Amino acid sequence: MLSDQVVTETYGAFVAENECRLRQALISCLGNDAGRDAAADAFAYGWEHWERVSEMDNPVGYLFTVGRGRGRRAGRRRRVGFPAPEAVGAPWVEPGLSGALASLPPRQRQVVMLLHCFDWTMSEAADLLGISKSAVQTHERRGMRRLRRRLGVTV
Repeated sequence: MLSDQVVTETYGAFVAENECRLRQALISCLGNDAGRDAAADAFAYGWEHWERVSEMDNPVGYLFTVGRGRGRRAGRRRRVGFPAPEAVGAPWVEPGLSGALASLPPRQRQVVMLLHCFDWTMSEAADLLGISKSAVQTHERRGMRRLRRRLGVTV
């Protein structure tokens, strides 16, 4: 059994290194508010079970699954939503982008947001989502095609 000080130090380092990425991944899955709440829930779960979670091959992927499940149960009737860019002081963004992203199937939205909004690599997205790199490419291509069609963009 790990001492309380060791748990605190190792878990603190884990959170410092992975909090941003886990939060981004859950926002891409559940929407802005629900994703943030799910990340907090996932990290609370990680703290409670750190001795077991720390031994896993992919603890961030595991906590993503925990957060996604808790977020889905908490917001079962809520539609995935993203704030309007002007509401958060973002630079100019296509006004229909928030709605278009929300309308994508969940996996396509996750991949598109991780790659294009949060600047993840395909390998990072594949690792966290537990899918192959070629599946990430397929979801990205399909998601971007749907976004372009919905927004009336031609390439």
